[in-house]
Amino acid sequence: MTELVRIFDTTLRDGEQSPGCSMNLSEKLALARQLERLGVDVIEAGFPIASEGDFESVKAIADQVRGTSICGLARTGQEDVARAGQALETAASPRIHTFIATSDIHLEHKLRMSREEVLAEVDRAVRQARGYCDDVEFSAEDATRSDWDYLVEVFRVAVEAGARTLNVPDTVGYTQPEEYARLIAHLRERVPGADDCIFSVHCHNDLGLAVSNSLAAVLAGARQVECTVNGIGERAGNTALEEVVMAIKTRPDVFAGLDTAIVATEIYPSSRLLASTIGVPVQPNKAIVGSNAFAHEAGIHQDGVLKAAITYEIMTPQSIGRASNELVLGKHSGRHAFRERLQELGFELEGEAFQEAFRRFKDLADAKKSIFNEDLEAIAQDAVVRTDERFEVTEVSVLSGTFAKPTATVELTVDGEAKKATALGIGPVDAIFKAIAELTETKSELERFHVNGITGGMDALGEVSVTVTEGGRRVIGNGAHPDIIVASAKAYVHALNKLEWHKKRHSLSEPKGI
Repeated sequence: MTELVRIFDTTLRDGEQSPGCSMNLSEKLALARQLERLGVDVIEAGFPIASEGDFESVKAIADQVRGTSICGLARTGQEDVARAGQALETAASPRIHTFIATSDIHLEHKLRMSREEVLAEVDRAVRQARGYCDDVEFSAEDATRSDWDYLVEVFRVAVEAGARTLNVPDTVGYTQPEEYARLIAHLRERVPGADDCIFSVHCHNDLGLAVSNSLAAVLAGARQVECTVNGIGERAGNTALEEVVMAIKTRPDVFAGLDTAIVATEIYPSSRLLASTIGVPVQPNKAIVGSNAFAHEAGIHQDGVLKAAITYEIMTPQSIGRASNELVLGKHSGRHAFRERLQELGFELEGEAFQEAFRRFKDLADAKKSIFNEDLEAIAQDAVVRTDERFEVTEVSVLSGTFAKPTATVELTVDGEAKKATALGIGPVDAIFKAIAELTETKSELERFHVNGITGGMDALGEVSVTVTEGGRRVIGNGAHPDIIVASAKAYVHALNKLEWHKKRHSLSEPKGI
């Protein structure tokens, strides 16, 4: 009999806490739908008390994503739990995930509470959460630096109050695989009622051990892994979903009798959708989903793979849904083929969004000889996430060169009204950004500007990402266009729209989670 290792995805909550990786409502919904296709068991959709925007996001995902459990995070405070319960009211399968720190370090320096006070808080919060839904998860924040016997007491109280998932977070990425496995075994043996509960693990990657620690815990009896797509998350990130899943699938001899419900062929589309949404590319040598993960340059490797792929490939690109980087569509392709290809890449576009994407595809096909998967992703990304925005780029014109002072004229639609400005700069991009700043009246600062060719060739679609900060909030904007100057304008405006979305919801400062 195969035993299920549940995959709890926290990309939309812990992943979004990565600096610059915040997402708006339409972006979160698009990603949540892809996570549903991926087959995750639980989507942690956000931290409802953190901001009005987070509450709206959790509520919308709970209402529209019906094929998986939707979870809201809450500290043990009464208002936190109540807010999570309200956000999840329409969920088909709601879960409240409540947490409090248990290490003496946190009790003394952060909570300023005694151990007895924390036990009372755990009991009250879990019972309150059970009043909203039957599925309650409890986390002991900083568990790996907590006293083991005290953890047993904390989890005993949580179980008696009604929690059925017990999370043992390595909040600061401190533990080691063997040590973590011993802790999980200790808790499973000592916590009363443990046999009726699922032990969960939530590991951070500060020492590069998040995946190793999670897999060690699974071998010790943990049956839920909390993770994120591409391993994004605070500081050095979280356990990478794709690495845990493929490790279990690739080594059935080690993980005998264990499997996940993940649809492996949706792994790569999920990775690409996230990367294009937040504007943070996956490092080339990233396991499973990096661009070099299935590349073979050394002659001896190439020879071996050509003779038998198994010589150097322990999994195939196709097993994770990775299509070859080849021409997939042309200017004569119709709407049906275009829609099917977008679906394979993880995009579900309807109505106006689809029509706009198809129009842009036709325009690009007229300008380029070859249309690659990455080109289609860039087109779809614009259509799927750029709704309900204050600013839109309509025209960009630049004069620049060795005999001309860089001058940019930009026309934007601002709250539905066309506005135009001209500015000088030390370069064409600087001039464009100054014109946009004048039109949007932004007080933000540009921290980073990055240009990348999405595909090879002189006619490659250019991709620009910018990092912008204002009022303590950092966001990343991205834009793609055959003209890199236009791509720069689109990226900057995308970032400013993200800032506007957050300011509208008064969320320039959010509480952090486990």
